[in-house]
Amino acid sequence: MPKSVEDILANAENLSKRIRDFEPSKKDEKDVKVFKALQDAAMQRSLVEKNLVKQIKKARANGYSWSLIGSFLGTTGEAARQRYGDN
Repeated sequence: MPKSVEDILANAENLSKRIRDFEPSKKDEKDVKVFKALQDAAMQRSLVEKNLVKQIKKARANGYSWSLIGSFLGTTGEAARQRYGDN
């Protein structure tokens, strides 16, 4: 059911009051170092994945089987081929 203009204005006033009255507590604070560490870890993972793809391409060019590559990755050859075969 659509809200009336009065409902919308009342909700807006309520929201405005909540924003004005908001007082952040210590638990609302976030440690920037934790964010940076997470960002760095994600970047490292990306770099490792790029290197892995590069090495898989080299291995395939040198005749290594998907089965052997999969064993290095802790998976089956078919799973490795499906994930990295088109890269």
